[in-house]
Amino acid sequence: MSMLHKFKVGEDTEKVRSLKKFSPLGELSVSQFLSEYWQKKPLLIRQGFPRFSTPVNPDELAGLACEDNIESRLILEKDGPKPWSLERGPFEETRFKSLPESHWSLLVQEANRYIPELAMLLNAFNFIPNWRVDDVMVSYAPIHGSVGPHVDQYDVFLLQGLGRRRWKINTNPVDDDNKLDETELKIMKDFEAEEEWILKPGDILYLPPGVAHYGIAMEECMTFSIGFRAPAKADLLSSFVDDLLPKFDEQQRYSDTNIQIQDNPGEISHQALASIQSIIQEATSNKQQINRWFGRYITEPRHGDVPEDRPEFLSPADFRTQLIKSGILIRSEFSRFSFIHEGTDVLLYIDGEEYELPTHWTYLVQLACNHRILKEELLTPYLDDEAFIDLFCALYNHAKYDFANEAWTNLR
Repeated sequence: MSMLHKFKVGEDTEKVRSLKKFSPLGELSVSQFLSEYWQKKPLLIRQGFPRFSTPVNPDELAGLACEDNIESRLILEKDGPKPWSLERGPFEETRFKSLPESHWSLLVQEANRYIPELAMLLNAFNFIPNWRVDDVMVSYAPIHGSVGPHVDQYDVFLLQGLGRRRWKINTNPVDDDNKLDETELKIMKDFEAEEEWILKPGDILYLPPGVAHYGIAMEECMTFSIGFRAPAKADLLSSFVDDLLPKFDEQQRYSDTNIQIQDNPGEISHQALASIQSIIQEATSNKQQINRWFGRYITEPRHGDVPEDRPEFLSPADFRTQLIKSGILIRSEFSRFSFIHEGTDVLLYIDGEEYELPTHWTYLVQLACNHRILKEELLTPYLDDEAFIDLFCALYNHAKYDFANEAWTNLR
């Protein structure tokens, strides 16, 4: 296996064209999964994607890992400068020629940005709100390859795509000090399997946050990790305060015009504490302000990599002509879309920016946020709708959408 070829978008599209026809939960209903398993306990789903065949092969994944601006990692359990060594991409092609025959893993983040089939794979998980979606990470490992036993603080569906992988889990709480010291990876020092399974292509293992897990390749294998982010409370509070601070000025200060004589000047009185509490509660009690901040916050690009505007903007008329010719409009996987209903308005959030629109535009906002691919049957009713053309032309000009290329056309 050379692992040297550059990845070419659009190859093997036939392999996953039928994925959207299946529920990844098997015979389990969505409501049952959400009530009994989501954020509660692990679930093994045999053949969640029957007859699944990976849309990217190991050579193509290695090609992605050689590209600039693509987050990739190489983890060597053995044969590195120390056990569980971590190397970060981009990698030179020659690096893959010198790897050992076993006990290592290659991981590529946000593969859904570069592989249309993986972007479409996310549609199967639309029973979870889109704002919770993080990315599709792809991992490759030869026999015995692993990233070690560890704990993640997010929900993940582990879809087996190539070969077999043995998964071991333990649902008991993990102590903060249960980590190996000699590696920057957060690998558990002590791990004892509570349950274990062998996953074959098409099988899925769902893990809620905090469940220790250990996956080991039984042969050459690839796993697709569909991750759902859960913002840390500290990050939420920090971001909200940062957003709030510019709204105050130096003239707004603590006031104690009704100060009382104190027997103990060294004491912070209950009256003073009540005033401080009132300042903080008033600042954080504006629900509309919180809602609007969160819409901007949760749609901010992961690495600040917002798509650049197109060098030449299309007019609405030219956009409509191109749209009819293409027949498909593709939402950028680099962008995040969400919306909030706010009174008589609908607030559209894209990449941290807010667009306040009248409520009768709700159907357009729903089209934009609910579908990563707008096909002819969705587009046709709106081709003569001026509001639709104006909105999506603007989104196209700002590179939030693109017309279908060959790779996406093959997925129709």
